[in-house]
Amino acid sequence: MDITTIIGIIAGILALFLGFLWEGGHAGSLFEKTALLIVLGGTFAAVAVSFPAALLRQIPDALRHAFRRPKIDPEARIEKMVEMATVARRQGVLALENATNEIEDPFLRNGLLMVVDGTDPELTKQILEMEIDALERKREQQAKIFEAAGGYAPTMGIVGTVMGLIHVLSNLSDPGSLGPSIAVAFTATLYGVASANIIYLPLASKIKSASSEQILFMEMMLEGILALQAGENPQLIRKKLTSFMSIEQDITMTKKVSADAKEE
Repeated sequence: MDITTIIGIIAGILALFLGFLWEGGHAGSLFEKTALLIVLGGTFAAVAVSFPAALLRQIPDALRHAFRRPKIDPEARIEKMVEMATVARRQGVLALENATNEIEDPFLRNGLLMVVDGTDPELTKQILEMEIDALERKREQQAKIFEAAGGYAPTMGIVGTVMGLIHVLSNLSDPGSLGPSIAVAFTATLYGVASANIIYLPLASKIKSASSEQILFMEMMLEGILALQAGENPQLIRKKLTSFMSIEQDITMTKKVSADAKEE
């Protein structure tokens, strides 16, 4: 579970709510079911019109990707690939067939199986790159759904406000109620702008960020698979793969390579 997503959304909502109360506002005035229906219903309808049903069915998967990012351990994966490269160099790539059954990651497992089967390196690279591109396009489309919702929500808020003002102006017999009625009307704008900037747009950014991390990890594995297939030195493979990692992780792995070199 990516707790930062949950904390961020809750913190944003609380900041607005507490800020409103701090200025002397009343909590009950922020909850208007009519405005909520107009904004949420209108946004959902606009998104439904904008995207095909097949893509809309991916919303639950996109939310899982935003709230529950997969555990990625580059260091452990690099060590595993170095270990397999050592075995392949000593015993041949066929010796990796049994090891592939223990690998949970389908991308890495399929890549290694192609190596074991003797698939041409260029074809192996092409197939795996197509798989990476397909995942990247999928995540981009999922992020666009929330970006679209973030664009429609403020507009629906304005629509709700205008509808509320029409209702107010059509009933001017009680001047004393104008103030509260106008305040209720503007609640729709609040819902639209707040939901766009606290929920929809941040979720789109989170999906893109998580996707970039996952794509980089897959590219690292692709490079390792091709290097293993080419029979490169295991220590050179480790150095090559560490270039995909962050600076902090790279420093840790560099120290490990130095320690291994001293032991040899």
